[in-house]
Amino acid sequence: MSWDALQEILFTLKQNSLRTFLTGFGVFWGIFMLVLLLGAGEGLKHGMEESFSSDVRNSMWINAWKTSVPYKGLAHGRSIQLTEDDVGALRKGVPEIEMIAAEQAMGSVWRGDIYITYKQKSGNFSVFGVGDGYFKIKKFQDYYHGRRLNDFDEEESRKVVVIGTRVAERLFDPGINPVGLQIAINGVSVKIVGVFYDSGWEGRMSERIYMPLAAYQKTFGRGKDIGVIGLYPKAGSDNNVIAEKVLKILKERHHVAPSDTSAIRLFDLAKQSADVNNTFSAISLFIWFVGLGTLMAGIVGISNIMIISVKERTREIGIRKALGAPPGEIIRTIMSESLLVTIFAGYIGLVFSVGLLELFNLFVQKAGASMPYFSRPEVDISVALVALFILVAVGAVAGIIPAWHAARVSPIEAMREES
Repeated sequence: MSWDALQEILFTLKQNSLRTFLTGFGVFWGIFMLVLLLGAGEGLKHGMEESFSSDVRNSMWINAWKTSVPYKGLAHGRSIQLTEDDVGALRKGVPEIEMIAAEQAMGSVWRGDIYITYKQKSGNFSVFGVGDGYFKIKKFQDYYHGRRLNDFDEEESRKVVVIGTRVAERLFDPGINPVGLQIAINGVSVKIVGVFYDSGWEGRMSERIYMPLAAYQKTFGRGKDIGVIGLYPKAGSDNNVIAEKVLKILKERHHVAPSDTSAIRLFDLAKQSADVNNTFSAISLFIWFVGLGTLMAGIVGISNIMIISVKERTREIGIRKALGAPPGEIIRTIMSESLLVTIFAGYIGLVFSVGLLELFNLFVQKAGASMPYFSRPEVDISVALVALFILVAVGAVAGIIPAWHAARVSPIEAMREES
């Protein structure tokens, strides 16, 4: 396109500035909402992923509750208690298991009702005894100081702990490295060997304290009862087969009816992760449907306004054709006007939406705030490129019908209509 042609298009658009603004606003709003909704969808996805970030995606977790049906003369409503012997039975009876470990909680798992002190500072947190291999199944994102619990800690029943960052923030002044210091758990002194961060469940997992299971049981007299069993399947194993074997063994050991689904519950994170991904794929398709629907409305609006513009410029187009302008030149002019308005308005909508997402992330980061199951709304470069391609396609489609009308204008009829 020559500079003269561009100046002519800009002059025409300027002559009808209100119409140009209203024409472009539909496209601006369509792209703005499309990118904003896609970014929000990514934020929901990231939030859900971070909630399970500390658990290996292919891991399984088993806990027990109460029986829901009577079995072999035993009444329903009977409480089931997992033990360390169950871990040994599963290790022996399910060869497809790569790693297995136990978890035992002191007090409430979520309320954090265990009294922890360091000198004059104190707080209530959740304390867990965990078995050998636990931290191969549950992996934290970061260790800020020190190390994780290891096999020697378990074998030698060492009275050591790793604490979450929120525990460290409550008990220690800023700048102090807690590794090597002693804290008291219900009055019992233990040594800190590591400080971790876990973003799971909106950072609440960083309010936990972990201790080797053997030392935990000896120190606090907890016996062999455990609350949760975590396991990781061998590569290539069928999770459904493993789940069937695990539940069969545990139900037989605790005299639970095979049809009872509440007494012993198994959570397969691989299946849950797949379900979540499928859900967000459906959400993403819906967002694209809504966004493209909004853009289609913009296309219709641009096309209609451009048809009106062509109708008002019938005499001008007729004179051009009378002076020898070929239909192709008329089509290019109308198409160029449509493309220029569409691409400019769409680009502004793209910049505004991406900028708004970045400002939101910056605000949340500086404020140190968080939203449940929502984190880092963003749009990657591939989506931005797709949006730009849509802009060009929208501009072309919106200009086709008006350009076709302009190309069919007869010079003689145009002069007669305006005279």
